[in-house]
Amino acid sequence: MRTDLFSAAQLLKQAEDVYILCHRHPDGDTLGSGFALKHALAALGKRTRLLCSDEIPEKYARFMMTPETREYFPPQFVVAVDIADLQLLGEELQTYRDRIDLCIDHHPSNTGYARHTVVDPTAAATAELIFDLIGLLGVQLDSCMADCIYAGLSTDTGGFRFSNTTARTHRIAASVIDAGADHTAINYQLLEVKSLQRMEVERRVLNSLAYYFDNRVAVLCITQQMLRETGAREDELDGIAALPRRIAGVQVGVTLREQPDGSYKVSLRTNEGVDASQVCSQLGGGGHARAAGCNLKMEQDAAVQAILQTLRPYLEQIPDNKE
Repeated sequence: MRTDLFSAAQLLKQAEDVYILCHRHPDGDTLGSGFALKHALAALGKRTRLLCSDEIPEKYARFMMTPETREYFPPQFVVAVDIADLQLLGEELQTYRDRIDLCIDHHPSNTGYARHTVVDPTAAATAELIFDLIGLLGVQLDSCMADCIYAGLSTDTGGFRFSNTTARTHRIAASVIDAGADHTAINYQLLEVKSLQRMEVERRVLNSLAYYFDNRVAVLCITQQMLRETGAREDELDGIAALPRRIAGVQVGVTLREQPDGSYKVSLRTNEGVDASQVCSQLGGGGHARAAGCNLKMEQDAAVQAILQTLRPYLEQIPDNKE
């Protein structure tokens, strides 16, 4: 059932032996939210574990994780952060799908799978909610928590450039910087520096660029062959989905990422006039108005056509980019 942050804080104050779940292919928001909550609960003297189906990328681990005793304990309370749908748990965490006591999320497409769910679609990132929750828990924000919150904000707002960024987002960013967040280093690590492997993937991906609907839709494809040729890891692909929408005149940017099983993870980035969440919901996915995704179990050409056919009625309702 839906609840609020105050009630969520009361549940967590009473909870012991807490597991915190992050979504597969983890980004800065799910990890930043998860680790910030983990550190806050540890400050209250609670045993906690953070779990993710995929390996935590080094660029996040270096400033989010702290040394801890690898003590195993069964969970008495399970929290999911930034996870809109149970499929996003990944295979390794499916064992917990019926045991999630609390979900904290900002996706309007959240399916309400947890016993208690806090969802605020007006938040730019789940990290905004975790910032408020830490205050409600009565925990003093330290520099480690501040780093985690800032990483979540920076990731989901594209360095505070996306349209989901609000005055509140900036106020929270200012608060965590005051608390010791190393914003300069985090922004550089998450938004600026790229590995050689990532650059090689990007070069190949740009060669796949194709335009549709009078250049109003741009499509990129990332194949498993590209990853094999370059040696790039999944966690090095962050931000590629934003590339096609940066092209002047493009209203919808589509990125297809081939999965090992041959299916495609689709990321949509849109400008005003096309609701990415509505489009992806018709294809079994969801997300936000300007950024959403889905998974398609079909060949690449069929996946592209499925997306284009779903986009067609939306594009027909808005003027094209020609004078």
